[in-house]
Amino acid sequence: MAPLILLDTHILVWLYGGHRGLIPVGVQDRLNRERLAVSPFVQLELAYLYEVGRVRVPAPAVIDELSTRLELTIVDAGAAAVCIAALGLTWTRDPFDRLLAAHASVMGLALVTKDEAIRKHLPLAWWSDDSYRSI
Repeated sequence: MAPLILLDTHILVWLYGGHRGLIPVGVQDRLNRERLAVSPFVQLELAYLYEVGRVRVPAPAVIDELSTRLELTIVDAGAAAVCIAALGLTWTRDPFDRLLAAHASVMGLALVTKDEAIRKHLPLAWWSDDSYRSI
């Protein structure tokens, strides 16, 4: 069975909006080969972005469509374990980045993100084939 990888929020937004051109070919290849997952914290961030007008579609609609189109699954980890792990991630003030990075760490899952700060501090994070670190 193919490995499971978490997607950062911006990746979901791009995939939903049909903006695959923003994603490097090497990343797209892996997205096509591996099982895709999303953290409940990404769902929460999508809802927040909708509430403040940064995205135009409610989070449940985005998740429902991508779940069907890409066989995207929601993968959960215990909230207490994620929050405890997030306590040590002092390299970011973004609560969503902190929770998502902690979620990836707790579950030992790769995280696809363009975010350079996350990639710099989270060995499980990757963006292109040349920056991918095997886990």
